[in-house]
Amino acid sequence: MGREQCVAAPEAGRLGAGTSGFELSRGITLLFAVASGTAVADVYAAQPLLVTLGRDFSIGTATVGAIVTLTQIGYGLGLFFLVPLGDMLDRRRLVVAQLLLLATALTAVGTAGNAALLLVGLTTVGLLAVVTQTLVAFAASLAPPEERGRVVGLVTSGVVTGILLARTVSGVLADLAGWRSVYLSSAVVTCVLALALHRLLPSRRGAAPAAMGYGQLLRSTLTLFARERVLRVRALLALLVFAAFSVLWSSVALPLSAPPLSLSHTGIGAFGLAGAAGALAATAAGRLNDRGSSRRTTGIGLALLTASWLPLAFTRHSLWALAAGVIVLDLAVQAVHVTNQALVYALRPAAGSRLIGGYMVFYSIGSASGAVAATTVYAAAGWTAVCALGAGISALALLLWAVTRGAAG
Repeated sequence: MGREQCVAAPEAGRLGAGTSGFELSRGITLLFAVASGTAVADVYAAQPLLVTLGRDFSIGTATVGAIVTLTQIGYGLGLFFLVPLGDMLDRRRLVVAQLLLLATALTAVGTAGNAALLLVGLTTVGLLAVVTQTLVAFAASLAPPEERGRVVGLVTSGVVTGILLARTVSGVLADLAGWRSVYLSSAVVTCVLALALHRLLPSRRGAAPAAMGYGQLLRSTLTLFARERVLRVRALLALLVFAAFSVLWSSVALPLSAPPLSLSHTGIGAFGLAGAAGALAATAAGRLNDRGSSRRTTGIGLALLTASWLPLAFTRHSLWALAAGVIVLDLAVQAVHVTNQALVYALRPAAGSRLIGGYMVFYSIGSASGAVAATTVYAAAGWTAVCALGAGISALALLLWAVTRGAAG
């Protein structure tokens, strides 16, 4: 962490709260967290509903993972084409506009009449849900350098909570009022948050040079990958970590909804709450990063991620084993993720949106790949094979960290 902090310090000082005239209070930080969590929840809301959506729209078990995959593809496109705009445009206006468009896309999903409209709508939801990453970069730019890890950790804990509640709330609403209510309710909440953010956040233009055009902005994202090894390594770690994460959450509804368990939407979604430890890990990891312990946090997180698949393999025999595995897996994933983001942003704070967006493209690739692989493997060989797949991906991430830890922050 030492080298990155030294490189970032001059720019970070210019971008900190002390020179912006705006104090990033705990209340505003929590608003960032709630808005980020709500937006990212829309990406995961379909996971407990896969069996129902597959039945209602005649999508087979082997291909139902496409629902998650297309949302992640949209998310990946948004990360590359929309998030970098935070370094060029007024971030408050950008955030509000994206949230209002996201509410429109959610309404389209909630009223979709056929599979084609559903999949197009979900892809668009993924595209616009990247407002989460614009909010993370916005919050980081407003925070004093010495508190940036804590702020990123707190906002990311909101993201984690959003992911967890997405599954739980989605399951409950689907049982009470049908799956369409999940998306229509989210559209209303998203509009309310857009209004709150418009009223409370400062007008803040990104730090990219005024002469830089949109094409140059996108090319500069690729240039950052070429120049920053920490970014490359941390992005590859994100790809593998979130591939493992998606292997679990994109397929676990299938064995849980099948005999002998035959759980309801609410029962399936409730297991998202077992990962609440992930929110705690996000905040703790941010503080550890501020203290220079990023390398140790990453290694421990990846070791726990690999170990989590052992109890998960016994899901069909014990729901307690599933809960234990979920707790360990979510804690590990979020600890690594927060550490990654804090290290990546610290490389060049003036390019924060591009750095976070470029990093998160790999997150999206991993999530999409994990979803397709998990449902395909489950259809062909069952749950045990899915767990073997997740464990293998996790072990590969641990190996990558061990090989590159001297240059990965």
